[in-house]
Amino acid sequence: MNANTMQAISQDALGAPDVLHLVERERPEPGVGQVLVAIHAAGVNPTDAQHRRLGLFLGEPPFTLGWDVSGVVEAVGLGVSLFEVGDEVFGMLPYPDGAGAYAEYVTGPVRAFAPKPAAFSHTEAAALPMVGLVAWQALVDTADVRPGQRVLVLGAAGGIGHVAVQVAKARGAYVIGTASGDKCDLVRDLGADEVIDYRTADVATQAHDIDVVLDLVGGKDRLRSLQTLGPGGILVSSLPVDFDEVTERAAELGVRATNLVVEHDRTAIIGLAALAEAGQLRPHVAATFPLAEAAQAHALAEAGGSTGKLVLTV
Repeated sequence: MNANTMQAISQDALGAPDVLHLVERERPEPGVGQVLVAIHAAGVNPTDAQHRRLGLFLGEPPFTLGWDVSGVVEAVGLGVSLFEVGDEVFGMLPYPDGAGAYAEYVTGPVRAFAPKPAAFSHTEAAALPMVGLVAWQALVDTADVRPGQRVLVLGAAGGIGHVAVQVAKARGAYVIGTASGDKCDLVRDLGADEVIDYRTADVATQAHDIDVVLDLVGGKDRLRSLQTLGPGGILVSSLPVDFDEVTERAAELGVRATNLVVEHDRTAIIGLAALAEAGQLRPHVAATFPLAEAAQAHALAEAGGSTGKLVLTV
């Protein structure tokens, strides 16, 4: 490998984790308004596995997965004023078309990135962007969570959920999270005021007078959680599929329901970084894998049972 090439994870077919393999390819160059980032760590998200299996928005292979990035600016394109070579940055590449974080280098629009929190390692920083942006765009931008409001997070121990609990607490909310078994302890440690074990209790009857439901699980739990909302309450879901029944039921109950697809957002990334620097937000990294072992990371993610985030180190 020479200075003009890099290693990356690619796939030539859709399928199981073993379709992911290491390749050598030409190192990209930043275009107008772009930066080239030498990646130190890349986050693994559930949507990565969905694209690996189904293609979804990326279509047919070959392609390189990954949207979460933490690293160092290697070069800047024309018109870039926010960063200089050597700056430590983190962020989310534009979803879905900007995928490519499973690599040694990646280019992206300058406003997809923000300065890496000094308190975070690159591994921690790479665990935050996508899940943090979903939480922020749902709770801050969409629901406008305010102090004293009651927030119910469905799936509070997962990648998005464990960050959402912290974001809601930082906004001054009373937070109730759902989890199972020993994951309930993690959710409590994150600051949740109440934790409901969904395997032994009915969330729809245990939670009440909720202002905001953040749905990260879908299915029947999403539909039943509408019953927990008080007047003027809203359900925000990160799972936009099969949503018609939810909106119809919400209308019957006199509450609101909406869904979102995550967007890269410099303002929100800076907000997340500020919470991190203030000690109000820290992602839980369940495990790390070298870049070459991306397939093993995907296999662990699909086996289930892990909390927080998985991260590839470069």
